Amino acid sequence: MSKEEKTQAIQELTQKLTALDEQRTKFDAETFEWADKRDKLNEQARNLRSETIGLRDDRDRLNENVKAMKLQRTETARKIREKIEEIRKLREESRTLAKKRPSQSRQTLEKEVQTIDWRIQTTSLTLKEDKELVEKVKQLESQLSIYRKMEQVAQRISQLRADIVTLKAENDACHKELTETARKSQEVHKTMLEKLEQVKKLRVEADELHRRFLETKERSRPLHEEIAGITAQIRLLKREIDEEEQKEKKQNQDALRESLEKQAREKLKRGEKLSWEEFQLLAEKGMTAQD
Repeated sequence: MSKEEKTQAIQELTQKLTALDEQRTKFDAETFEWADKRDKLNEQARNLRSETIGLRDDRDRLNENVKAMKLQRTETARKIREKIEEIRKLREESRTLAKKRPSQSRQTLEKEVQTIDWRIQTTSLTLKEDKELVEKVKQLESQLSIYRKMEQVAQRISQLRADIVTLKAENDACHKELTETARKSQEVHKTMLEKLEQVKKLRVEADELHRRFLETKERSRPLHEEIAGITAQIRLLKREIDEEEQKEKKQNQDALRESLEKQAREKLKRGEKLSWEEFQLLAEKGMTAQD
């Protein structure tokens, strides 16, 4: 192939390379577009995933609170049952005491005790009389103790009832808070599941975009290979042209040197004066003016 043919081939290959490069640019732009969309979807999925982790922690914290309040409610209910059982036993005791209640009223018994005490303190009594009165007070006090025990039982029942009212109020407040906390936990859990579903959809979309990215990249592969092949051909042709030009240049230089050398020899034979270049040329050949 001549130099002109090679130059023509380079021009044709360059035109083809330009057209292919335009196609490659379009493919690369499409590939970048798929990759960019894919990366954005993956970023959205990562952000949503981080949000779901936060929501899961909130849900777990709320569930722990629900668990603690259930235990508190159970403990309060146990205390209420214990106090109700104690009231039941106290009522039985009160009924038993009621059966033993003296025929005289408490006020009458207390007044009688006071009267006897005053008599003992202010009246001169014989030993027998004093002993009889002390024994009488003892009997009266024994009867009064029933009234005192009944009063203690009644007071205890009253206190237990008040405690039960307080505990029930606490239990109602705990139940209300428990219900509200459980509702919040369910809402958080629902939101978390919705976001997880979004993450799933985004990942499916991202996988589809990645598939298209790989597909476009694969479609452009032959184009890249063809461009690489044409580029190599152009480089080879340019190198061959350059080598030919260098060879041609050397041939021209050698021809010029031969012409100058011949001219210098003829001048030397004629005895004409040589130029400095002619002299150097002959000197390189080992010839002198004496030759």
